[in-house]
Amino acid sequence: MEKTNPTPPQLEVIRSWKDVPVFDSDEAEGRFWAAHQLDARLMQQSVHRPDVRESTTITLRFDPRMLSRIKRIARRRYLNYQSMIKQWLSERMEAEMKD
Repeated sequence: MEKTNPTPPQLEVIRSWKDVPVFDSDEAEGRFWAAHQLDARLMQQSVHRPDVRESTTITLRFDPRMLSRIKRIARRRYLNYQSMIKQWLSERMEAEMKD
C-alpha cells in the first residue's frame, strides 16, 4: 500500500486586522494561527515603504557648534545625524500630542 501525504487543512484567510482577536496566552495565539493566515494584501499594506512623495525637503539653520554636537551624538549612536534629528522630532511630537 502506497503512503500518501495528507492534504493540509485549508486555512481561513484574515482580511482585516479587526478579525485578529486579543489572545489570552501564547497557546491560544498558536491555535489561532494554526487555523488562520493573513491575506497577502493585508501584509503588503502593513509594510511601511517610505516614498519620495511622502517626504518634503526643508531647510533648518543651526548654530555650527550645535550642529557639530548633534553630529557627534549621532556618530556615537551609529546613526545618520539627519535621521536622528527626525527621530527626535517625531518623539517630541508624540509627547506633545499626548498632552
